[in-house]
Amino acid sequence: MIKAGQIDKGTALLIKGQPFVCIEREFVNPGKGSAFVRLKLKSPATGQVLSETMKSQDNAEDITVEDRDIQYLYNDGENFTFMSTETYEQLEVPMASFPDYQYFMKEGETYRATFWEDQVLDIIIPSKIVFTVAEAEEAIKGDTVQGATKFVTTETGLRVRVPIFIKQGEKIRVNTETKEYLERVNG
Repeated sequence: MIKAGQIDKGTALLIKGQPFVCIEREFVNPGKGSAFVRLKLKSPATGQVLSETMKSQDNAEDITVEDRDIQYLYNDGENFTFMSTETYEQLEVPMASFPDYQYFMKEGETYRATFWEDQVLDIIIPSKIVFTVAEAEEAIKGDTVQGATKFVTTETGLRVRVPIFIKQGEKIRVNTETKEYLERVNG
C-alpha cells in the first residue's frame, strides 16, 4: 500500500484489479480542509484514462514492477513487436496503448520497458531523438522572413515544423514530449 500523497508520475497502481500507471499528478493543499491529489491514470492494456481524486492520507494499492530492455522489431498497424534482449522471446504490445509511440520507435533500437507480471505497462522513450528527414518541402525563394518554417516528415512518419534551411536526407533532433524541432545534427 502507498499513501496517495506519495504517488508520483510513473507509479503503477492496481485499481479494480487492473494495472494503471500515473501519467499526471497534481497536489492540492486548500486553505481549508485536508490536502488531496488529483491523478490521471492510464491503463496500458486498453489505453483508458481515469481521473481520480484522493485525500493525501488515503491508501492506494501499488504494484511491484520490473524494468527490462526490449528491442523494437516492427509494427503491423495494430501491434508493436518487440524482442526481449534477455530471452529473445517476441512480445506484442497493442499500439492503442501507446498511440504516439509509432513515430518515435526505430527498428532495431533498444528501449527500457516497465513490466508487471508479463504485461508491458510503460515504454521509456528518450526525451530527444535524432531522425532523418525523409520528405521536405522546398523552400520558396525570397521566403526569408525571420523565423520562416516549413514541415518535414521523418523516416518514422512524424511531421515536424523546422527552419526552411533543413533539406531531405539531413538529420534533426526532436523533443519527443513536445514533438518540436530542436537542432540540426551534423554527421
